[in-house]
Amino acid sequence: MGVSPDDVAKHKKFEDKHQLPFVLLADPERKIIEQYGVWGEKQLYGRKYMGLLRTTFVIDEKGVIRKIFLKPKSKEHAAEIIAAWDALKA
Repeated sequence: MGVSPDDVAKHKKFEDKHQLPFVLLADPERKIIEQYGVWGEKQLYGRKYMGLLRTTFVIDEKGVIRKIFLKPKSKEHAAEIIAAWDALKA
């Protein structure tokens, strides 16, 4: 599952474009995002602003967070998630 502050329409467009094999949850009020502590100060070209801190949580069947990836890199991240999940099952 992916969560972002974007609205449902924006998520639908993104899902359709990228043919995602998982659900995107719209959280424009940032309730879930703030509960997981992933809304915070960011910086780009010296300008500070509040935004979503890219983070991945691997959560087991009981709802326990088993691994956290901070600032994941897109290209290799899917393989990292699969490896983390496989390690939990071992």
